[in-house]
Amino acid sequence: MSRPLSIRLGWIAALAFASGFPFGLINEALPVYLRTQGAGLVDIGRLAAITAPWSLKFLWAPLVDRLGTRRQWIAGCLAILAVVTLVLAHSDPARLGPAFWLLAIAIVTLSATQDIAIDAYTIEITSTQELGVANSVRIAAYRVAMFTAGGLLIWLAGRADWSVSFTAGTTVLALLTVAALLMPAPEGTGDRPHALWEPLRALGVRPGIWAVVTFALLFKLDIAALEPMTRPFWVDRGFSLTEIGAVLTTGRIIATLAGAALGGVLTSWWGIFRGLWILGLVQAFSSLGYWAAATAVPSKSLILSAALFENFAAGMGTAAYLAFLMSICEKRYAATQFALLSALLAITRAVAGEFSGGLAERMGYGSYFLLTFALAFPAYALLPAIKRAVLEKA
Repeated sequence: MSRPLSIRLGWIAALAFASGFPFGLINEALPVYLRTQGAGLVDIGRLAAITAPWSLKFLWAPLVDRLGTRRQWIAGCLAILAVVTLVLAHSDPARLGPAFWLLAIAIVTLSATQDIAIDAYTIEITSTQELGVANSVRIAAYRVAMFTAGGLLIWLAGRADWSVSFTAGTTVLALLTVAALLMPAPEGTGDRPHALWEPLRALGVRPGIWAVVTFALLFKLDIAALEPMTRPFWVDRGFSLTEIGAVLTTGRIIATLAGAALGGVLTSWWGIFRGLWILGLVQAFSSLGYWAAATAVPSKSLILSAALFENFAAGMGTAAYLAFLMSICEKRYAATQFALLSALLAITRAVAGEFSGGLAERMGYGSYFLLTFALAFPAYALLPAIKRAVLEKA
């Protein structure tokens, strides 16, 4: 760790932005895009089906550990992402046919692959004691990127059209490619694993790993079920594209920055375990904000307040969650082990998203948001069991 922490945090922030931008394109911009094109809630909920590569990235993570450098993987994926997004920009937005979905799947696959290298790079240049601060920076930059993709691009679509919007996204990805080519190599990370199964075997024999896996699946189940329906909820409650892109996005960026910063500091101060249960509880109340907005007299101010609190609380909870997952990983196996652990959250998002649209249509927004609040608490039963699994890293 010979480089100053400020320099390492700068690269963590830049790479987190590169990771968050395509995620925001798929999860922030496309739900609004589809709703404005007349797609139903069930179809929007099924966007989760194309996110499978984020769940399955651990399958090819060992190749990223063994072949090439972190820089090569990250820059290569970003360059191809720019090309794919440019093709999307010049596709006919009135047709949501197979070609559109293939482009979306390509974006997810490339995003998942670069995430493997980005996550490993972050673990390799960060000590356990720095994880709280590092993850506050990481979450803030990731969320800013998400909202750039889901805010600025939506705002541009409202002022011009979706072709201009996606072309702007291509420009951002091209600039990120150039930045990735300049990133320094990590120092002192040791030899790469010699067998594909070594990282998985090392993780599998960890005490309490069954609790880690189950906890990783459940800790953000409430948020995974809530988020897919918030975007159509905004549209159905009368928010315009420019309001979503400017007002909601600006406020959510500020809320996320505040939540991530506070969550990182508190996690470093309290420790990972205490941070998980306290900040996870704060995270759970996001659903109640949306429940209140859905059941009260229609009010854009109330919806904006719910959205701001959701992002503030999510930033806090994610800081503790990522610090926990990273503390489990060994540096020499960082790409594969973190890819596997973080894929569990992607599985949760995919499964919850698949059912979200149908449940929201049958139950109505208010009852559905209340249900998501209840989904926050099964993970708490596992907290005593995961204490043994945290690996203290130098």
